[in-house]
Amino acid sequence: MVQVHHYDAVIVGAGGAGLRAALEAGKRCKTAVVSKLYPTRSHTGAAQGGMCAALANVEEDSWEWHAFDTVKGSDFLADQDAVDIMCKEAVDSVLELERMGLPFNRTPEGRIDQRRFGGHTRNHGEAAVRRSCYAADRTGHMILQTLFQQCNKEGVEFYNEFFVVDLLLVDGSCAGIVAYELASGALHVFRAKSVLFATGGYGKMFKITSNAHTLTGDGPGVVYRRGLPLEDMEFFQFHPTGLYRLGILLSEAARGEGGILRNSDGERFMERYAPTIKDLAPRDMVSRAEFFEIKEGRGTGPDRDYILLDVTGVDPEVVEKKLPDITEFSRTYLGVDPLKEGVPIVPTAHYAMGGIPTNVQAEVLRNHEGDIVPGLYAAGECACVSVHGANRLGTNSLLDLVVFGRRGGVAMAEHALGNDLLDIPDDAHKPSQDWIAWLMDGESLESSAEVRTALQDEMWDKASVVRTEESLAHCLEEIARLRQRLGRSKVKDRSKIFNTELVEHMELGFMVDMAEALVVSARARTESRGGHYREDHQLREDDHWMKHTFIYKRDDGTTELGYKDVVAGRYEPVERKY
Repeated sequence: MVQVHHYDAVIVGAGGAGLRAALEAGKRCKTAVVSKLYPTRSHTGAAQGGMCAALANVEEDSWEWHAFDTVKGSDFLADQDAVDIMCKEAVDSVLELERMGLPFNRTPEGRIDQRRFGGHTRNHGEAAVRRSCYAADRTGHMILQTLFQQCNKEGVEFYNEFFVVDLLLVDGSCAGIVAYELASGALHVFRAKSVLFATGGYGKMFKITSNAHTLTGDGPGVVYRRGLPLEDMEFFQFHPTGLYRLGILLSEAARGEGGILRNSDGERFMERYAPTIKDLAPRDMVSRAEFFEIKEGRGTGPDRDYILLDVTGVDPEVVEKKLPDITEFSRTYLGVDPLKEGVPIVPTAHYAMGGIPTNVQAEVLRNHEGDIVPGLYAAGECACVSVHGANRLGTNSLLDLVVFGRRGGVAMAEHALGNDLLDIPDDAHKPSQDWIAWLMDGESLESSAEVRTALQDEMWDKASVVRTEESLAHCLEEIARLRQRLGRSKVKDRSKIFNTELVEHMELGFMVDMAEALVVSARARTESRGGHYREDHQLREDDHWMKHTFIYKRDDGTTELGYKDVVAGRYEPVERKY
């Protein structure tokens, strides 16, 4: 039995962007949030370091300096109209959260405290600036808790542990979604005037990642399979401080408070790569520096395959009070006391700059010409607005999801209040029903777990920090083989109640789609920019590549690329020097 629900606005995903959108929509119209997790378990809760805004509480700052750092950090691929909006609205966004009750750290005078973070500078690159507003190193967790409380206050309805499997379109406009309920195995159709996707990233395609197990690209995957494009998929950020072999993130705040990266010689090697701001250089630069130090034999440990994060010179009280998760993670997972010795780290797959293309109102784009899909919105890491371009600055992720989550919530409510529900066929759920039935019918000839492991290994080895034409071509061939193997894999567990094997199988299908989109886009971009580094094309080529990549999946399974010019502004492309 398929259940049908009727709402003005439906948000898919209950992380920071989804809850911020739901809060605004919930004030204006009948709103529901559909999430495959309980809201406070969403991955926003893992964001440690802070949310940046030019409050100037600790030292002089301005939103223009913040905008410059964002554009420069993006390797000049960010759309500057969107960047200006985000940086201007940052201050009010932080103060709104403060008024909601978010427990920011405070200065002795009682104002919101701020600290340094990589790539944030004063006076257009002169020196590092304190811009990150934080709640110890659990800022994302506090944002989630605060927004969830506010959504409940506004009467937003939650459907937790519902997995969205399809997007309903009528004559090119959004009409709702289809979701699979984990607790019962039933399908639910959510008819809605407006739908916003806020499903997070897709870092689980890589072997070493800071991403939770649930970040498998479901939202972008659903949109992609409906013939809509994804934007800038080649740009994936690798964070320089992931715990050795595990990928669990150690916040950039460790370096903001004075932590130093050292190689096997004890050298502070970032002085060679970024002589001005050293260890606080943008993440793509630091990750590549670590990669090359290890590659050239200056890694640490028996196999010389990691770098040391040294915080022994930082005040122990600062480490224990401002960075409690860092000390806890190091001691728990590696048996290392960061107050006495260096912490083994490696780059870890961290953040997707690409995703569902949107404009500054969070409206989803139908194509690279800029046409929109009426009633469809996206925000947060699953979306590409694009404020991060080729590389996201630390703390801009929490800012992005709050600013554009709010904008998306307002826009989708206004659309819902001005339009009627679209008529959908009585059997709108049937493609999803048939897909699930096919997955659970017949003998499994392949192990989906083995396919997943092979995909993660392949993406890490051939499409991660450093890429080449040869590595990407081989990776694409392997993805095609893995897709065929997955097609021969069936779900062995035929139960309906909490069938996690079925969910993981569907997630893996979306991961394969995301991997293919990334590799095809990366292979076409014959330059190095931000998180996309081609060892065979090491220079940034502004004359040809100041444009966004759009990738489409056609009905026959092939892919097609299109391009959209970057929105220029005050800041012209120059060499990134730090």
